[in-house]
Amino acid sequence: MSSTNSIFGASKKTEDGEHWLTVSDLMAGLMMVFLFIAIAFMRHVSIERDKIKDVAVAYQENQVAIFDALNSEFENDLNSWQASIDKETLSFQFDSPEVLFDSGESSLKSEFEQILADFIPRYLHVLDKYRTSIDEVRIEGHTSSEWGNGTHPDDAYFFNMSLSQNRTRSVLNFAYFLSKLTTEQRSWIKSSFAAVGLASSRLKLNDDGSENKQKSRRVSFRVITNADIQIRKIIDGL
Repeated sequence: MSSTNSIFGASKKTEDGEHWLTVSDLMAGLMMVFLFIAIAFMRHVSIERDKIKDVAVAYQENQVAIFDALNSEFENDLNSWQASIDKETLSFQFDSPEVLFDSGESSLKSEFEQILADFIPRYLHVLDKYRTSIDEVRIEGHTSSEWGNGTHPDDAYFFNMSLSQNRTRSVLNFAYFLSKLTTEQRSWIKSSFAAVGLASSRLKLNDDGSENKQKSRRVSFRVITNADIQIRKIIDGL
């Protein structure tokens, strides 16, 4: 028998007639098993990847649909309210600080109350169709970075944090107790709306990179969809 056969061997027959597998046959069998495992794994990954892709596509389509619905409802009010809608973040922003609050105060000005009384019921009506895809609606308060002459920037930040938080709470409180709202709408506000004070963490800048203090003082209603939650569920299941 050659040296090759002595190592890998041809198929051998024992005295009782049974045949032993050669090493080469065994290795070929193992390779086929690993191949099938690899194919099954790749197919599983491909399926999950397609699921994530579908969620991403649905998210984009839903994002556009919500923006279009908001824009269609409020396009004739934006100028008079000095408001804007950000397509990327789905933020409905009230951009005129002199209309919103007195300087350093958290009580709503009467003009802002009138705007909100008109805005809130219509806003809830627009979003009602998309509730299943909405994780949260954030009422975000923003300020400029300044706080009186001689105030240290660190102190100014936390003073503004408290002010912006109190302002968003005032907005949420006013919205929640509007007489036009139904019990069901109040229930959704309670479960899905949040008042968030961001102080000067997200400033608006001029073209030269300097702070635009006027535009930085604003209140926005921002829709947070649940696409990331759906994707995370898929990834956790891998």
